[in-house]
Amino acid sequence: MAELLVVRAGALTTVQDRGRPGYAHLGVPRSGALDTAAYALANRLVGNPPGAAALETTLDGVSLRARAAAVVAVTGAPCPVRVCGRPVAWGAPVRLPAGAELEVGRAESGLRGYVAVRGGLAVPPVLGSRSTDLLSGLGPAVLSAGTALPVGPAGPGPVPAADAYGLPAAPSELLLPLRLGPREDWFTAASLAGLWRSAFRVSPRSNRIGLRTEGGPALVRARAGELPSEGMVLGAVQVPPDGLPVVFLSDHPVTGGYPVVGVVPAGPALDAAAQARPGITVRFVRAR
Repeated sequence: MAELLVVRAGALTTVQDRGRPGYAHLGVPRSGALDTAAYALANRLVGNPPGAAALETTLDGVSLRARAAAVVAVTGAPCPVRVCGRPVAWGAPVRLPAGAELEVGRAESGLRGYVAVRGGLAVPPVLGSRSTDLLSGLGPAVLSAGTALPVGPAGPGPVPAADAYGLPAAPSELLLPLRLGPREDWFTAASLAGLWRSAFRVSPRSNRIGLRTEGGPALVRARAGELPSEGMVLGAVQVPPDGLPVVFLSDHPVTGGYPVVGVVPAGPALDAAAQARPGITVRFVRAR
């Protein structure tokens, strides 16, 4: 079986696919690629089926050596891409000769990149998914130098000559559509009204579990006491005791005890959240 050898692992590089939804009743989080559009595009560019496992990088990329000839594509956060030190295309299929080193550089904008290889990464699946889940520990370990990644056999899908769709640029300001509920009644009417006028910032404490906010006005509780644990969904906006919203991302817990003021629907807004760097302004707007 063909392999990719990790030469430089980067700040945080994990294997991701479409995740393992449907197991929340067993206490298993969803996981999966954060920027779903960029992940899907990377697979499409190399002719993989939509659910093939790929790499998700964070900020400073990754370096890989092909032990056999391969076709790869890098999408997500724009960055320099080199093969054996020579610049090659970002956002397009690239051929790696056997023994060649692929260098995915530091993101020029945005935060997370995706590296797909034709045939997909054939690490062992857990509960039907090859995704690394940072919260539960399921799936393959976070990449480290020296890790050998098996590559599956290439499927029948063609490798496009170029991408026809492209992706939106990383956000300079993150606008998150919010549907109120189920616990908006735990907050004062004045606090909820102010939410639509307020600006927050992406906190450096954000991760694959959730996008944390800072710098904005705290939401004020209308009710005291504790809320029993209840189920959480992707995009749920939970408000911890400091009053600053946390948007749950792919590795979110399946239950939580703080009130959920609303939910950001899955789609382009959560993809944009995956690319939002610390310090970027965050605003909540009413979902249509």
